[in-house]
Amino acid sequence: MSQDRFKEVTRQSWFSRIGGAVMGVLVGLVLFVLAFPLLFWNEGRAVTTYKTLQEGGNIVVSVAADKVDPSNAGRLIHLTGLADTQATLTDPVFGVSAKALKLRRTVEMYQWKENSSSETTKKLGGGTETVTEYWYSREWSGELVKSDHFKKSDGHRNPSSMPYASTEQTADRVTLDAFILSPRLVGKINSFEPLVIASDTPLPRAIRKTAQVYDTGFYIGSDAANSQVGDVRVKFTMVKPVDVSVIAKQIGNTFEPYVAKAQGSIELLQTGTHSADAMIQAAQDSNAVMTWLLRLAGFVCMMVGLNLLLRPLSVIADVVPIAGTIVGAGARLIAFLVAAPASLITIGIAWIFYRPLIGITLIVIAVGLTVTLRGKLKAAKIAKAAA
Repeated sequence: MSQDRFKEVTRQSWFSRIGGAVMGVLVGLVLFVLAFPLLFWNEGRAVTTYKTLQEGGNIVVSVAADKVDPSNAGRLIHLTGLADTQATLTDPVFGVSAKALKLRRTVEMYQWKENSSSETTKKLGGGTETVTEYWYSREWSGELVKSDHFKKSDGHRNPSSMPYASTEQTADRVTLDAFILSPRLVGKINSFEPLVIASDTPLPRAIRKTAQVYDTGFYIGSDAANSQVGDVRVKFTMVKPVDVSVIAKQIGNTFEPYVAKAQGSIELLQTGTHSADAMIQAAQDSNAVMTWLLRLAGFVCMMVGLNLLLRPLSVIADVVPIAGTIVGAGARLIAFLVAAPASLITIGIAWIFYRPLIGITLIVIAVGLTVTLRGKLKAAKIAKAAA
């Protein structure tokens, strides 16, 4: 087997596994407990955001961007126009310049990367044997890969540091016709596109002997067609002046977040021309997606925590591998059957606090699910006893 690929066999005793499982119980307890406030908080966040956007949709006023109307001070306004700047951004190291809202330098270095895959087999007596295969490949990475941590660093050493850092500049003053965009709103404009470096662009003195203009950027190395570990490529992207749509509170000739009665805030920006209704709806859709993702995260957190709490049982049963497999499958099923109604009940309690009618409905569904599952388990036991 080549030096870029090898296998390692490790073994873990039954007593060592039990110790690890017991330690995992503490982690499982923490995950299980944290799931409840996460689920509860998420429902509050979702309702606050929904009410905030609903209020915003009812009071937002669409205005022209070519002049600032003092009578709109403090109001939630919607406007569209060209986000523009007179600033020219210049990279301090490579001298690349562009009239742009943002200028981003991306630096990548060709490095070794360690890959691995493992397969664990249970042994009679409760121990395990793990066969791990390691292999090494070379690829471009924007982060430093520390080869000192490799299983086999000889022959796979990377440089100890990146020669240049990736950076991003933002224009100090970005206007929207008669208005000035706040830094927070400018931060939401991320329509980056490549900044093509002309082939006759002068190279910085520091890299003149080792670099070349290549593929819309700079290549630092001996041969761009035959990359070697330690070679560097630098590319630039920029955000050109672009049409944007904004919903925010007018303060003078600029903006700040609008704080609604529900204590949520509104400060929206989308590239392109969008109506106020479309922007509010897009924000509501995003809120719904985030709510479901966090619900799933809370459920998974609870189920993983329960699995860790029950893991010592399957490890103890692993003295006979098939028994441990059966107990482990049962533990996972129990974790699911407990986590599902517990998550629903937690969400229901949160909704009772925030939205009583929907919350009570969720509680009824969760209790019904629990009763149904208990009934089916009881019927299965009776049927088994009769057989």
